[in-house]
Amino acid sequence: MRLHIAHGRLIDPAHGRDGRHDLFIADGRVVAIDQAPDGFQADRRIEAAGLAVLPGLVDLSARVLRPDAGAPTQARLSAAELRAALAGGVTTLAVPPDTDAPLDEPAKVEALLREAPAGQGRVLPIGALTVGLGGATLAEMALLAQAGCLAFSPGESGIVDTRVLWGAMRYAAGQGLALWLRPQDPWLGQGAVVAAGAYADRLGLEGLPPQAEVLALQTIFELQRATGVRVHLSRLSTASGLELLRAARREGLPVSADVSANSLHLTDVDIGYFNTAFHLRPPLRGQRDRDAIQAALREGLVDALCSDHALVDDAGKSVPFPHSQPGATGLELLLSLALKWARDSRLPLPQALARVTSGPATVLRGLSPTLSGLGELGVGAPADLCLVDLEAEWLVAPGALQSHSRHTPFAGMMLPGRVRATLVGGRPAWETPV
Repeated sequence: MRLHIAHGRLIDPAHGRDGRHDLFIADGRVVAIDQAPDGFQADRRIEAAGLAVLPGLVDLSARVLRPDAGAPTQARLSAAELRAALAGGVTTLAVPPDTDAPLDEPAKVEALLREAPAGQGRVLPIGALTVGLGGATLAEMALLAQAGCLAFSPGESGIVDTRVLWGAMRYAAGQGLALWLRPQDPWLGQGAVVAAGAYADRLGLEGLPPQAEVLALQTIFELQRATGVRVHLSRLSTASGLELLRAARREGLPVSADVSANSLHLTDVDIGYFNTAFHLRPPLRGQRDRDAIQAALREGLVDALCSDHALVDDAGKSVPFPHSQPGATGLELLLSLALKWARDSRLPLPQALARVTSGPATVLRGLSPTLSGLGELGVGAPADLCLVDLEAEWLVAPGALQSHSRHTPFAGMMLPGRVRATLVGGRPAWETPV
């Protein structure tokens, strides 16, 4: 299909573009900007006057897997979550392994990728670091990588035995593979449901101290120095942890990082009176931590802003706070939360949008050179993009979301930016219903 997207405001942080440009697409890629190639005849012209044309968003933490009803150990992609991604302008998803159906065997990964619907976004599975995500026996990482895994993660349960992490790092370094880790000391994290502090004490809830992230990071960096393995840190949440990241970057360790859109905007006091929509992992922390996250993201110390999307049903949130399931929907909110951050902080749009496009894409390219071109709209890049009405505001009404997981701490809030259409590989994959 050949497309001509006319008169849109092209914002492409990777190439420093922010202005009115025409985009020409053929065979799933951008073939020209402003001037059509010789002999180009569009099959469809899309009038984008009044709309922004953005690279498709790249989300580094989208938990969209479900166990197969017929084969509980096999992970399946949720069609509703893929629709939610497209509705939010997200065209590339890094998918962490699911505890209930871990991606710990090559056949599981191959089946997942084989059944992924074409043209509905690019799914990049992160393999299980250990068999069954049990934290004891390393999975066959080299075979999983051949099957299509981007990197390897211990999942939300983490690894209790440091010897296992040490072995995983040595093996991954030898094979040229990367680890995807959320830093949290497993012992300090036991039973914690909110961040430690005055508000946790007031609510009488078990708190997670910042030292849980600090100790985990110190361990990761020390083992990384010895092995040289590439590490991506998922969803950093503390000011102290960010300072350790800064030191590791200054030292030259091969490390990248992202933060959650929830942590970018919210703090622990937003929990209110045991509102389970605010039960998140990592937990919401204090204003000092939130300010540090905003600063680190603004300056580029942190590479990416992620949705931290998780599948949580009504049963998981309709119990007392300590027993509720952590997590929230986020795919449809990621772009708007990035735009809100830009507006509230008076950041230039390209700078904010880089954290959901070119920034995370750069992380992925560091893991696999085959992923070049994602998160940008230069000539030759995959034509993954979204058309966005930047002036529109929309109400976060859980019942109107595409995701099956409709619990969000932003329910009832007005957010800027409305995705009007999303294209994957140069083909329309989503259009906002009129």
